[in-house]
Amino acid sequence: MRLAGACSARLPESALESMPRTPTAPPLPQPAPRRRLARHERARQLLDVSWALLRAEGADALTLGRLAEEAGVTKPVVYDHFGTREGLLAALYQDFDVRQTAVMDAAIAAARATLKDKAGAIAAAYVRCVLTQGREIPQVLAALQGSPEMAAVKRQYQEVFIAKCQAILAPFAGAQGLPRAGMWALLGAADALSDAAVAGDISEAAAQAELFETIVAMVKRSR
Repeated sequence: MRLAGACSARLPESALESMPRTPTAPPLPQPAPRRRLARHERARQLLDVSWALLRAEGADALTLGRLAEEAGVTKPVVYDHFGTREGLLAALYQDFDVRQTAVMDAAIAAARATLKDKAGAIAAAYVRCVLTQGREIPQVLAALQGSPEMAAVKRQYQEVFIAKCQAILAPFAGAQGLPRAGMWALLGAADALSDAAVAGDISEAAAQAELFETIVAMVKRSR
C-alpha cells in the first residue's frame, strides 16, 4: 500500500463531520482606547503627580523630565504646561493657595458674625490648610527662593489674603479701618505659626490660638 495514496484519499463528508473538532481559541480582549485628556484634566494630573513626588522624594527630585516619566507622558507635554521647573513650582504654589482660599472661605461663611468667631475661623483654616500640605509647601518656597515667577505669584496671593481679611474684619474695626501694617503683621504671624506647627515646634492648637489672639488684638487696637 502506498502511504502517499492513502493520505491523499478524500474521506467522506459524513466521516469528517463525525471527527472531533479542535476548539477555536477565543479572541484576545482588545485594550480599551486611551481617552485623550482635556488640557485642564492633564494639568490636574500633572499637579497631582508632582505633589506625590514631592512627598515621596522632595523638591530636588521634581524636574520636568522626572514628572513626565512618572505621569506617563512625553516631555513636550510637561513643557507645554509649565515651561520651566520654576513655572511648575509656581503652579504648585498657586494650586495650594486656591485650596487654602476655598477652605478659608467655607469656614468664614459658616462662622457667626462676631469678631471672635470670624478671627477663630481665619486662624483655624489658615493653620489647618498649611498642615494638610505638610512639608511640601516649605520645599516649594525654598526651591523658588529669589525666583521672579515665585515673587510675582506670592505677592499676588498675599495681597488677595490681606484684602479678604480686611473685608471680613472691617465691621469690627474702628472708624479709620484696619492699618495696612497690622494686616502684614497678621500675615507674617500666620506664616510663622503655621511653619512652626509643620516643623513640630508647637501644636496645631497652639498655633491657632496664638494666631487668633493676634488677629483679635490687631482689630481692637484699631478702635
